[in-house]
Amino acid sequence: MRRYETIFIADNDLSEEDRSPIFEKLKDLIQQHNGLLVMVEEWGSKKLAYEIKKKARGYYVRLDYCGSGVLVNEIERFFRIDDRILKYMTVLLDKDVDIEAVKEEIAKAEETQTDEAESPDETPDAEPDSESNAADEPEPETLENK
Repeated sequence: MRRYETIFIADNDLSEEDRSPIFEKLKDLIQQHNGLLVMVEEWGSKKLAYEIKKKARGYYVRLDYCGSGVLVNEIERFFRIDDRILKYMTVLLDKDVDIEAVKEEIAKAEETQTDEAESPDETPDAEPDSESNAADEPEPETLENK
């Protein structure tokens, strides 16, 4: 089984409710072709480098999945047919991937996300650090100090 990454740009004018059927269809396609969805990463709305189908902005999404060439062909066929998708690109990440290792990677990623959600950020404010550094440094010499 191979590991692929597909980045696609959906129409920015779509609402969240209009985008969710696209994601559901992609998840169904991956399951139908015995693939494994590793990650769906939504990058959000961004300005396009040039207009595509008279649109200046697009909604970027990155898919990371394992499957066969037939699965990639089916996903790209879906993108060509669907008018809501402006552009897409698929890249082969790994020719021979160990499914168990990928599943462990997914479990670790989910575990770190839950840990981050449970514990609040305990980073100190930047101002106390800057004050302590300022006290350690000697005062610059001026005409009044001499």
